Amino acid sequence: MKLYNILTVFSCIIIASALIVGCESGDDDEIVDETYDAGAILDHYANNVVYVIYSDLDTEAGELLDAVKALQADTSQSNLEAAQQAWVAARIPWEKSEAFLFGPVDTQGLDPALDSWPVDRTNLQDVLDGPNELTTDYVTNELDDNKKGFHTIEYLLFREGDQRQASDITDRELEYLLAATMNLKDSTAQLANAWAPDGENFVNTIASAGEGNSVYRSQSGALQEMVDGMITIADEVANGKISDPYNEEDTTLVESQFSFNSIADFQNNIRGIQSVYTGNYNSDGPGLNDFVSSTDSALDSRFKTEMQAAIDAIGAIPNPFRDAITNDRPAVQAAIDAVGTVHITLQQDILTLINENEFN
Repeated sequence: MKLYNILTVFSCIIIASALIVGCESGDDDEIVDETYDAGAILDHYANNVVYVIYSDLDTEAGELLDAVKALQADTSQSNLEAAQQAWVAARIPWEKSEAFLFGPVDTQGLDPALDSWPVDRTNLQDVLDGPNELTTDYVTNELDDNKKGFHTIEYLLFREGDQRQASDITDRELEYLLAATMNLKDSTAQLANAWAPDGENFVNTIASAGEGNSVYRSQSGALQEMVDGMITIADEVANGKISDPYNEEDTTLVESQFSFNSIADFQNNIRGIQSVYTGNYNSDGPGLNDFVSSTDSALDSRFKTEMQAAIDAIGAIPNPFRDAITNDRPAVQAAIDAVGTVHITLQQDILTLINENEFN
């Protein structure tokens, strides 16, 4: 090769390199901030999903207390059935709220006080047979969590498979029922106030994530809390609430075994996940799905299908659940599998997606 050609080649290389460097420098100047602002999602989640569900829970607990007071004043069959219906109604917002068992419900010890299960009938009977006056103060301060809350009230109101007769309710049971229900209402009021904007204002702790917030220093931290809440209840439904009595074939492990409300409870757990994910509870608003769909629309579509499939699979279990764990095991297994799919998607896909992205 001649010297002229060699110099020419080197010159071309130098010029080309300069052009490449120049282009790369220009690209750096034009990099767009790819962080996602989840502020609207977190604000709607705190104010219009969590707080509204807790407000509904407190309202329904108040209705239950009114019904129990009416039952104590007039122990008629119609008043007993009204109290039973009020108990079932109060379960709906509570079971939905289990999609976010963090914050005050955890730090203030309200979850076990409201919903410890399974209850031990022998322990409850010991309370009834004991010498202590069954006041609200006694129930609140002296009894363990598994002797108060939703399932103690359930035990006193219902009989498995048979309609309890009002004429069979003793004065002592009425005292225990009233005290336990007043304790429940105190707990739901405390929980609603903990989130209320005009109360302890935990809604702002979520909504202001990343804005000098000492609890959630970034939006991603609050979003991870949201997803962890959904993961926890999906895991509990699939691998605890349904699986434990199914695997052991033990009806005493069934949640809401006295009222035969188990299937509705499980479905409302998954509906709580739906509300958190879509932001849709009594009102539409931005949900976590807005972020997921903007990043991976196929994942968003798949997860919505999986949530509904889980609700449907639970609903396909013949009622009562306590009988189905032995009489229709394929239906129970199908529900376990469907809820397990929701759990896996949340843990492996949606949480991973949040961890891989940047937020304001």
